[in-house]
Amino acid sequence: MTTLYATLGVQSDATLDEIKRAYRRAAMKWHPDRNLGREAQAHEAFQEIRDAYTILSDAGQRQIYDEVFEREMRRCQAEREAQEEQEREAQREGQRVAQEHYEKMVATAMHFADDGHNRDVIFGALLGRDCDAELAARIADSTWALQESRRATVPAADAPDTEAAGTTASNPDEVTRPRRHPGAFDSFWHGLFGIRS
Repeated sequence: MTTLYATLGVQSDATLDEIKRAYRRAAMKWHPDRNLGREAQAHEAFQEIRDAYTILSDAGQRQIYDEVFEREMRRCQAEREAQEEQEREAQREGQRVAQEHYEKMVATAMHFADDGHNRDVIFGALLGRDCDAELAARIADSTWALQESRRATVPAADAPDTEAAGTTASNPDEVTRPRRHPGAFDSFWHGLFGIRS
């Protein structure tokens, strides 16, 4: 917001003499007779300078202006701070919603991985639950990689009978549900996603 002081090019604590000198300089600079070719712009500027001088050269009008201007500045500042707080609150709410959505998608991916579904099925399940494709791909990749690591740690003697589970070596993705082994991988799983399956 341009102040009357700025229009004349003086500080808000300028003396009356400083205001008069500033007015004379500005009036000479923007007088329409001295601005051939841009008379309209000069006339507008000259009028603003005259209005500013009329108010600031009168002690009573200047005091009223200062009080009104200060009050208006406080109001504008309060509005600006309120708007900034609303924007921060909206940002916090957006982050909270995004975090809840992420945690829900991770829980969904873990469920499908624990049921023995492959990475593409997990990815499709996430897409079907309104998950962004890029996020769905990251969660599906991470979940599937972790599930594969968990399967690889099952000792041969403890491994489930693949024929009894209805799978063959040529199609390992059809395992219905791997045996769960609590321990280091469960801790890692929980640390990675912040949620237990």
